[in-house]
Amino acid sequence: MPLAGDAGRVTGEQERPDPEVPEKARRRTFTAQYKQEVLAAYEAAAPGEKGAILRREGLYSSLITEWRRARDAGAPASPARASGRPAADPRDAQIARLQKEKAKLEQELAKARFVADVQFKTAGALGDDLRGRGLRARVEFVTDEAIALLAPQIGTRAACRAAGVAQATWYRRHRISPPAPRPASVPHKERAQPRALAPAERKAILDALHSSRFADLAPDEVWATLLDEGTYLGSVSTYYRVLREAGESRERRRQATHPAAVKPELVATGPNQVYSWDITKIHGPVKWTYYHLYVILDIYSRYAVGWMVATRESAVLAEKLIAETCAKQGITRGQLSLHADRGSSMTSKPVALLLADLGVTQSHSRPHVSNDNPYSEAQFKTLKYRPAFPARFATIEAARAHCQEFFGWYNNDHHHGGLGLHTAADIHHGHAPAVRAARAQVLDAAYLAHPERFVSKPPAPPKLPGTSWINPPQEEGDQHSVMLA
Repeated sequence: MPLAGDAGRVTGEQERPDPEVPEKARRRTFTAQYKQEVLAAYEAAAPGEKGAILRREGLYSSLITEWRRARDAGAPASPARASGRPAADPRDAQIARLQKEKAKLEQELAKARFVADVQFKTAGALGDDLRGRGLRARVEFVTDEAIALLAPQIGTRAACRAAGVAQATWYRRHRISPPAPRPASVPHKERAQPRALAPAERKAILDALHSSRFADLAPDEVWATLLDEGTYLGSVSTYYRVLREAGESRERRRQATHPAAVKPELVATGPNQVYSWDITKIHGPVKWTYYHLYVILDIYSRYAVGWMVATRESAVLAEKLIAETCAKQGITRGQLSLHADRGSSMTSKPVALLLADLGVTQSHSRPHVSNDNPYSEAQFKTLKYRPAFPARFATIEAARAHCQEFFGWYNNDHHHGGLGLHTAADIHHGHAPAVRAARAQVLDAAYLAHPERFVSKPPAPPKLPGTSWINPPQEEGDQHSVMLA
């Protein structure tokens, strides 16, 4: 069945493209006619052609299912307009523009009439031969009055032009003389200070603070002790000011210093050497309700070795997940490193004690560093960016069912770009070399059949992963790359 649009492409837009390039991408919308055409073409296509239609139109099969369900349910031919303001009529915009231009012209006409009226009155006040009689003061008075009337309406420049007076002349007549210069102010330190301490009083304060009795005490302690003994040399702030002026107010206490957080550097050359785990929230049935998804990931194979969906984030649940996962994978003492961020469950005492009992090395991200746990973050993005991921889960059972389907696909069917397009299960269970060899045979056969199609060299399957790093060392940063999928 032919599709509407150029080159057999289904489109619900007009033939003439819109020249506007928006700053942000607009959300794609579909008309009822477009949906009907796509459904008709999709249902009439052979099984092998349906995928081509979806890719050509930029659609997912879930949209086809949704449109078919709406059609079978008897949905109206055209989608209901979203609630809110009605669509604007282009004629309304034209009417508004004409009304704005009319108001502007009326305002300019009123200004012109006002200028003409002032000019007429000015000419009548001056008379025909008033300038010739040498009455300059009268001329300046009348023109200044005219400019004063016109300036608020049309501006000083236009008012001067209408009155026949140069703008510089107007400003020169009304120039305000600068104020008389004020005497230079005397700096505060050079002014007479009647309340200042006498040199002998300053020396008495310093002598008291320098004495062996008070040498190790703070100024407020010295002040309180002397006050209890009936001696007042000045206020506490005076003590500090005298010390500051003498250059003796430095900090003497031993200040605690916190060493810089060590960047975690972990490397895995095979499965079950380094795990990364994290907890993410998924939306529950209503706003502000969440379920918590715990996931433990092998960074070498990207295999999800353990996961759990719970109603809360708990150190006890995290301990249970880690213990059962290590038991299922047969982890021995000294074999595994477990990396996580600094969440409350990750740094909890139950988890720390469990890892110590299992002989698992514990590693954490640096404080306020968001990219120290990249594998878990990438896996969560893969989960939440899939087309089938719902906006909300009605029940925790629905969330668990969805995660069961997802992790089955993620471990066994998803071809990871960082694994040479192998599945996580093939890498984790050691099947990847055999799969790569089979791929190489297929590529060799293709090369022998058509060697002219491969110009530079014979085709080869992607390489298997060698090492997987979390924060490779600086000197080896150019040789190692962490590829996420």
